[in-house]
Amino acid sequence: MDRNEVRHAWDSVSETYAERRDPTGSDAALLDDLLERLPGAPTVLDVGCGDGARTLANLPPNSVGLDFSRAGLDLAAETVPDSRLVQGDMTALPIATDGVDAVTAYHAVFHVPRDQHPTVYREFARVLRPGGTVLMTLPSGQFETVRRGWMGGSMFFSAPGRRATLDQLADAGFTDTETVTATDPLGSDSEFVFATLDGDQRPPTPLGRRPC
Repeated sequence: MDRNEVRHAWDSVSETYAERRDPTGSDAALLDDLLERLPGAPTVLDVGCGDGARTLANLPPNSVGLDFSRAGLDLAAETVPDSRLVQGDMTALPIATDGVDAVTAYHAVFHVPRDQHPTVYREFARVLRPGGTVLMTLPSGQFETVRRGWMGGSMFFSAPGRRATLDQLADAGFTDTETVTATDPLGSDSEFVFATLDGDQRPPTPLGRRPC
Protein backbone atom coordinates (compact mmCIF):
# COMPACT_ATOMS: atom_id res chain seq x y z
CA MET A 1 0.00 0.00 0.00
CA ASP A 2 1.31 3.48 -0.81
CA ARG A 3 0.93 6.33 1.66
CA ASN A 4 -2.35 7.58 0.15
CA GLU A 5 -3.78 4.07 0.37
CA VAL A 6 -2.72 3.83 4.01
CA ARG A 7 -4.38 7.18 4.72
CA HIS A 8 -7.62 6.05 3.10
CA ALA A 9 -7.40 2.75 4.98
CA TRP A 10 -7.22 4.58 8.29
CA ASP A 11 -10.10 6.82 7.29
CA SER A 12 -12.21 3.71 6.73
CA VAL A 13 -11.34 1.90 9.98
CA SER A 14 -10.82 4.79 12.45
CA GLU A 15 -14.30 4.62 13.94
CA THR A 16 -14.24 0.83 14.35
CA TYR A 17 -10.77 0.97 15.89
CA ALA A 18 -11.91 3.62 18.38
CA GLU A 19 -14.93 1.51 19.34
CA ARG A 20 -12.93 -1.69 19.88
CA ARG A 21 -9.90 -0.36 21.74
CA ASP A 22 -9.89 -0.11 25.52
CA PRO A 23 -9.08 3.50 26.53
CA THR A 24 -7.36 2.29 29.72
CA GLY A 25 -4.52 -0.15 30.30
CA SER A 26 -0.92 -0.32 31.38
CA ASP A 27 0.37 1.27 28.18
CA ALA A 28 -1.76 4.34 28.94
CA ALA A 29 -0.30 4.32 32.47
CA LEU A 30 3.19 4.65 30.93
CA LEU A 31 2.29 8.26 30.17
CA ASP A 32 2.51 9.03 33.90
CA ASP A 33 6.07 7.66 33.87
CA LEU A 34 6.83 9.83 30.84
CA LEU A 35 5.51 13.01 32.47
CA GLU A 36 7.68 12.42 35.55
CA ARG A 37 10.72 12.67 33.26
CA LEU A 38 9.69 16.00 31.76
CA PRO A 39 9.85 19.63 32.92
CA GLY A 40 6.78 21.37 34.27
CA ALA A 41 4.06 22.24 31.73
CA PRO A 42 5.66 20.20 28.93
CA THR A 43 4.59 20.18 25.31
CA VAL A 44 4.09 16.61 24.06
CA LEU A 45 3.57 15.59 20.45
CA ASP A 46 1.34 12.51 20.17
CA VAL A 47 2.09 10.94 16.78
CA GLY A 48 -0.70 8.75 15.45
CA CYS A 49 -3.13 10.06 18.04
CA GLY A 50 -6.24 8.56 16.38
CA ASP A 51 -9.34 9.27 18.44
CA GLY A 52 -7.14 10.49 21.32
CA ALA A 53 -8.83 8.50 24.08
CA ARG A 54 -5.85 6.38 25.09
CA THR A 55 -2.98 8.85 24.76
CA LEU A 56 -3.84 12.46 23.99
CA ALA A 57 -6.56 12.60 26.64
CA ASN A 58 -3.95 11.67 29.26
CA LEU A 59 -1.36 14.26 28.21
CA PRO A 60 -1.02 17.90 29.32
CA PRO A 61 -3.51 20.39 27.83
CA ASN A 62 -0.93 22.05 25.57
CA SER A 63 -0.06 18.79 23.84
CA VAL A 64 -0.39 18.31 20.09
CA GLY A 65 -2.15 15.37 18.45
CA LEU A 66 -0.94 14.45 14.98
CA ASP A 67 -2.51 11.87 12.70
CA PHE A 68 -2.37 10.86 9.05
CA SER A 69 -6.13 10.30 8.96
CA ARG A 70 -8.68 13.11 8.85
CA ALA A 71 -11.29 10.72 10.24
CA GLY A 72 -9.09 9.96 13.24
CA LEU A 73 -8.61 13.65 13.94
CA ASP A 74 -12.36 14.27 13.70
CA LEU A 75 -12.85 11.67 16.43
CA ALA A 76 -10.08 13.26 18.52
CA ALA A 77 -11.79 16.64 18.22
CA GLU A 78 -14.82 15.09 19.93
CA THR A 79 -12.85 13.14 22.54
CA VAL A 80 -10.32 15.86 23.45
CA PRO A 81 -11.98 19.08 22.25
CA ASP A 82 -9.39 21.42 23.79
CA SER A 83 -6.38 19.72 22.20
CA ARG A 84 -4.34 21.03 19.30
CA LEU A 85 -4.75 18.71 16.31
CA VAL A 86 -2.64 18.56 13.16
CA GLN A 87 -2.94 16.36 10.08
CA GLY A 88 0.44 15.24 8.81
CA ASP A 89 2.88 12.50 7.91
CA MET A 90 5.42 11.41 10.51
CA THR A 91 8.10 11.19 7.81
CA ALA A 92 7.93 15.01 7.49
CA LEU A 93 6.44 16.38 10.70
CA PRO A 94 4.80 19.83 10.37
CA ILE A 95 6.34 20.82 13.70
CA ALA A 96 9.13 23.33 14.37
CA THR A 97 12.62 22.12 15.21
CA ASP A 98 13.15 21.93 19.00
CA GLY A 99 9.41 22.47 19.39
CA VAL A 100 8.40 19.80 21.91
CA ASP A 101 9.61 18.16 25.12
CA ALA A 102 8.45 14.63 24.28
CA VAL A 103 7.07 12.51 21.48
CA THR A 104 4.67 9.62 21.97
CA ALA A 105 4.04 7.14 19.15
CA TYR A 106 1.75 4.30 20.18
CA HIS A 107 1.23 1.57 17.56
CA ALA A 108 2.07 4.12 14.87
CA VAL A 109 5.49 3.81 13.24
CA PHE A 110 4.88 0.29 11.95
CA HIS A 111 2.25 1.68 9.57
CA VAL A 112 5.12 3.36 7.66
CA PRO A 113 7.31 1.28 5.29
CA ARG A 114 10.28 0.02 7.29
CA ASP A 115 12.84 1.54 4.93
CA GLN A 116 11.44 4.96 5.99
CA HIS A 117 11.67 4.33 9.74
CA PRO A 118 15.11 5.99 10.05
CA THR A 119 13.57 9.13 8.52
CA VAL A 120 10.76 9.00 11.10
CA TYR A 121 13.23 8.76 14.00
CA ARG A 122 15.30 11.63 12.62
CA GLU A 123 12.10 13.67 12.49
CA PHE A 124 11.35 12.78 16.12
CA ALA A 125 14.87 13.94 17.01
CA ARG A 126 14.49 17.16 15.02
CA VAL A 127 11.29 18.31 16.73
CA LEU A 128 12.48 17.33 20.22
CA ARG A 129 14.45 19.66 22.41
CA PRO A 130 17.82 18.21 23.51
CA GLY A 131 17.21 15.96 26.50
CA GLY A 132 13.64 15.29 25.36
CA THR A 133 12.08 11.83 25.46
CA VAL A 134 10.37 9.57 22.97
CA LEU A 135 7.94 6.88 24.19
CA MET A 136 6.92 4.47 21.45
CA THR A 137 5.86 0.93 20.71
CA LEU A 138 8.84 -1.34 20.01
CA PRO A 139 8.01 -3.94 17.32
CA SER A 140 9.00 -7.46 18.30
CA GLY A 141 9.48 -8.91 14.83
CA GLN A 142 10.45 -8.22 11.25
CA PHE A 143 7.49 -8.00 8.87
CA GLU A 144 5.91 -6.15 5.96
CA THR A 145 2.37 -7.14 5.11
CA VAL A 146 -1.16 -6.00 4.37
CA ARG A 147 -3.69 -7.54 6.75
CA ARG A 148 -6.99 -8.03 4.96
CA GLY A 149 -10.11 -7.84 7.11
CA TRP A 150 -8.34 -5.88 9.89
CA MET A 151 -11.04 -3.87 11.69
CA GLY A 152 -13.30 -4.60 8.75
CA GLY A 153 -10.85 -3.14 6.23
CA SER A 154 -7.22 -3.60 5.19
CA MET A 155 -4.13 -2.22 6.90
CA PHE A 156 -0.41 -2.02 6.16
CA PHE A 157 2.13 -3.14 8.77
CA SER A 158 5.92 -2.95 8.43
CA ALA A 159 8.87 -3.25 10.84
CA PRO A 160 12.58 -4.13 10.61
CA GLY A 161 12.68 -5.98 13.94
CA ARG A 162 13.39 -5.09 17.57
CA ARG A 163 17.19 -4.83 17.36
CA ALA A 164 17.12 -2.84 14.13
CA THR A 165 14.62 -0.39 15.62
CA LEU A 166 16.81 0.23 18.67
CA ASP A 167 19.81 0.74 16.38
CA GLN A 168 17.87 3.21 14.25
CA LEU A 169 16.89 5.19 17.34
CA ALA A 170 20.54 5.30 18.39
CA ASP A 171 21.56 6.49 14.91
CA ALA A 172 19.01 9.33 15.23
CA GLY A 173 20.65 10.49 18.47
CA PHE A 174 18.60 8.66 21.11
CA THR A 175 20.35 7.22 24.16
CA ASP A 176 19.48 5.80 27.58
CA THR A 177 16.87 3.45 26.16
CA GLU A 178 14.59 1.66 28.61
CA THR A 179 12.06 -0.97 27.57
CA VAL A 180 8.89 -2.15 29.30
CA THR A 181 6.04 -4.50 28.39
CA ALA A 182 2.45 -3.27 28.70
CA THR A 183 -1.03 -4.15 27.49
CA ASP A 184 -2.04 -2.65 24.17
CA PRO A 185 -5.45 -1.25 23.06
CA LEU A 186 -6.78 -4.59 21.83
CA GLY A 187 -5.92 -6.59 24.94
CA SER A 188 -2.59 -8.25 24.09
CA ASP A 189 0.92 -7.26 25.22
CA SER A 190 3.42 -5.00 23.46
CA GLU A 191 6.89 -3.76 24.30
CA PHE A 192 7.49 -0.02 24.60
CA VAL A 193 10.70 1.98 24.70
CA PHE A 194 11.64 5.22 26.45
CA ALA A 195 14.63 6.93 24.81
CA THR A 196 16.32 10.26 25.53
CA LEU A 197 17.59 12.60 22.82
CA ASP A 198 21.28 13.45 23.10
CA GLY A 199 21.53 16.85 21.46
CA ASP A 200 25.21 16.32 20.68
CA GLN A 201 24.39 13.15 18.73
CA ARG A 202 21.36 14.46 16.84
CA PRO A 203 21.77 14.46 13.04
CA PRO A 204 21.94 17.91 11.39
CA THR A 205 18.59 19.53 10.65
CA PRO A 206 17.74 18.96 6.94
CA LEU A 207 17.39 22.02 4.72
CA GLY A 208 13.82 23.21 4.65
CA ARG A 209 13.06 21.89 8.15
CA ARG A 210 14.29 24.92 10.12
CA PRO A 211 12.32 26.35 13.07
CA CYS A 212 9.36 28.47 12.05
